[in-house]
Amino acid sequence: MSRARVARRIATAAAFGGGGISLLGGAAIGVLLAEVRLAKRTVGGSDDVPPRADGRYGSAFAHRTGDVPLRLGFLGDSTAAGQGVHRARETPGALLASGLAAVAERPVTLVNVANPGAQSSDLARQVALLLDVGAPPPDVCVIMIGANDVTHRMPPAKSVRLLSEAVRRLREAGSEVIVGTCPDLGSVEPVYQPLRWMARRMSRQLAAAQTIGVVGTGGRSVSLGDLLGPEFEAHPREMFGPDNYHPSAEGYATAAMAMLPTLCASLGLWPEEDEHPDELRGESFLPVAQAAAAAASEGGTEVVAATHGVFGPRGRWALLKHRRRQRLPHTTEPAATSSSA
Repeated sequence: MSRARVARRIATAAAFGGGGISLLGGAAIGVLLAEVRLAKRTVGGSDDVPPRADGRYGSAFAHRTGDVPLRLGFLGDSTAAGQGVHRARETPGALLASGLAAVAERPVTLVNVANPGAQSSDLARQVALLLDVGAPPPDVCVIMIGANDVTHRMPPAKSVRLLSEAVRRLREAGSEVIVGTCPDLGSVEPVYQPLRWMARRMSRQLAAAQTIGVVGTGGRSVSLGDLLGPEFEAHPREMFGPDNYHPSAEGYATAAMAMLPTLCASLGLWPEEDEHPDELRGESFLPVAQAAAAAASEGGTEVVAATHGVFGPRGRWALLKHRRRQRLPHTTEPAATSSSA
């Protein structure tokens, strides 16, 4: 069965409350769990608390323009929290807040409620934290989630449903939403075969299904799996942190560079001519499931619902984008803590 078809079945089950679709049979799961035990001998773990990066970025622009700061919300798991690095400026939230401030030429206030170890079941709590702080809702939110859903064997339909509900709540509150889909767990080094192949397959199927759910609820997705996979495999010592699992500062910067153009485009801060498909870059309109499957295989790919309600024989279509990566500006520590943000 093609990845697009599996992803469409998962997303359909998610929409109608199903949760029984499994990406692997019982025997395969048994092999997977045995390989997990072997991998744990060499793949480290980290109990370090991620650096707190909440605060205001690009404060110099406030003195120049007097504009009210943009609000950037961050949700998800340890990757969204920045686990694996020790400086606030190296976390993905800080990197994207600084990049957004530079492009918008106005300050950006970052509020990060991501929780290390979180599964998609924690997103409802995180959304409530963002929306119930007595402040305006974020202008844009970034969600990075999925790895723990795979490793904890959460039914993929349930995972997609929980993510879609979070995106829907944020969109209803007026926030733009960008989701960095499930990373490629097959790139974690060292991981034995057949775990590597199984982890890669499960990660990509979940990422594709996540994209269908996200696009269907008004968000945009950016695939992180294949983007990080080859680069992490080619340069594991640079891209992975000391625990051999979480990204290093260079790894987070790679992901942030891929997400920044989509983040800016969602707020109308990207060149208008880049919002049309460029055939030379392999961009096109496709049925949502096909676009989701293609994005899961090529990292840094954005999927967004086609404008003007474009529909085809298989339902709504989406735009597959390969945006040029934006070099990140020099990132400083946040100017304030979350209590004053």
